[in-house]
Amino acid sequence: MSNSEIEKRNLPIACFDSGVGGLSVLREAVKLMPEEDFLFFGDSANAPYGTKTVKQIQDLTMKHIARLAQTGDGIKAIVIACNTATSAAIGLLRETYTDIPVVGIEPAVKPAALMGEHPRVLALMTPLTAKGGKLKTLIDRYKDHADITALGCPGLMEFAESGQTEGEEVDRYLQDLFAPYLSEKIDAVVLGCTHYPFLKEAIRKAIGDGPAIIDGGAGTARELHRRLEEEDLLSDRTRPGHVTLLDSQPEKIELMKRLLAQ
Repeated sequence: MSNSEIEKRNLPIACFDSGVGGLSVLREAVKLMPEEDFLFFGDSANAPYGTKTVKQIQDLTMKHIARLAQTGDGIKAIVIACNTATSAAIGLLRETYTDIPVVGIEPAVKPAALMGEHPRVLALMTPLTAKGGKLKTLIDRYKDHADITALGCPGLMEFAESGQTEGEEVDRYLQDLFAPYLSEKIDAVVLGCTHYPFLKEAIRKAIGDGPAIIDGGAGTARELHRRLEEEDLLSDRTRPGHVTLLDSQPEKIELMKRLLAQ
């Protein structure tokens, strides 16, 4: 193995989100691969992405990933830890960065749909993801297995983005959100935005103890590990990795540290 191949193994993994929500994915990746270095960038200055056009999301995502790729000696993989950015820009990224793994995230509809005998599933999404063609394709794939409702949640991401993960205002929002669906049994709630896991306790309080609450963070981390292993890019170091947190609003860094430690 050449020195350049060895060095590439030890480059950082770039993680990108429209704000701080992708830290829920980063958290899972660090658990699974503690020896890896991660470079996380949140674009809080332009959040939320869920209310932007596809072209706006593509332009922002490509710009920020290009900057991460030029940091230091480069990067060895890209994780788009944002459902909205994945939906809008993953194809462009894979066309551009052909020499490294590019991993996106998708709502955890599959495990929810296959968890029992035709379960009733509420999939919580940003408005753009809820309207997007990618989600419709995903739901159509499992419509024979489950009754799946895509529920757009304007404003929910902003609670997590501001660090407001509990309290009366959050509780009231979630009670109003779930009220039309509580007359029938709900088997699972899919957290279809990477911000939403930070609101999991509030969601549990609003929805009750019955439904499973599922997010895609752990699955994304496993897919990242699989791709790195497949391309012989897993770090060969034995020391703990470093996590570098960056945001287009630097004042968010303290919140990011707090959320990552949850």
